[in-house]
Amino acid sequence: MNRRASKIFRRGPLPQARPRLVDVAEELEQADGLDRAIRTISTAVRRVLRPGPVKDALHGVPAGHPAHPTLTDVPMGCWISAAVLDLVPGTRRASQVLVAAGLAGAVPTALTGLADWSALHREQQRVGLVHALGTASATMLYSASLLARRQGRDGAGRMFGFAGLTALMAGGYLGGHLAFRQAAGASHADQVAHLVPLGWHDLCQSADLPDGWPVHRRLGYIGLFVLRDGEEIHVLADRCSHLAGPLHQGRVITDDDADLCVVCPWHGSTFRVTDGSVVHGPATSRQPAFESRVLDDGTVQVRPLG
Repeated sequence: MNRRASKIFRRGPLPQARPRLVDVAEELEQADGLDRAIRTISTAVRRVLRPGPVKDALHGVPAGHPAHPTLTDVPMGCWISAAVLDLVPGTRRASQVLVAAGLAGAVPTALTGLADWSALHREQQRVGLVHALGTASATMLYSASLLARRQGRDGAGRMFGFAGLTALMAGGYLGGHLAFRQAAGASHADQVAHLVPLGWHDLCQSADLPDGWPVHRRLGYIGLFVLRDGEEIHVLADRCSHLAGPLHQGRVITDDDADLCVVCPWHGSTFRVTDGSVVHGPATSRQPAFESRVLDDGTVQVRPLG
């Protein structure tokens, strides 16, 4: 060993690097001390928010994607703009209006977020709970800011506003971790267009499919939900678009229009088996569907439904 190398080894252990923000967020994923509060809150939300049009609207089913991420732009945009104007002379009235508009927008944002949060996996709910605490703190601070501004205490109003912005950024970071790192709100269904070539593909024998009972079959890289209903065979991608639950383990029901539907066993998302359309959330993305046919020898063939 040369002299230079010996000096390096004698320096001792390197100082520990400070944890990154993402490390803190990942530690929250494993913070099981939050579970008791999560169980209490999520049970209460599910008890109040029963399946139906209100719940579907809060999830964003009519829009075809989650409503909460879009609505967050309203309070965040208003409050960030208010913070900028607070640094510019002569903008007192405009800042006050923006703070008030942000508070008004925070109400539907919180309601949609609460609905989505109640139908997440536990690791996601842990991060989501702290995210909600951050944004709730921001809302309270901006409420105090608006009150101070209306009382003519502009200095205190700006102080509360900047404190609220800090809490908002912290909560917003965790919201980004939840959406992008933990993929809450993204479609978890298999991307059929990328994984299944065009044209018909042999799947199985019709005689191997039980009548009225969903089963799992594989087509190349993807799993399929297959339901035989008399002479008709319905095929969907098996991974639920909400959080990848196994649809073939779900209940088959008939909706109000007498159409056959499958209910995901994990969070209750309901899809029409004929075309994969969403009947009830929390899923908002259509389930990839397949057209099927049976050849003379009993072979079931499928192709992606255009």
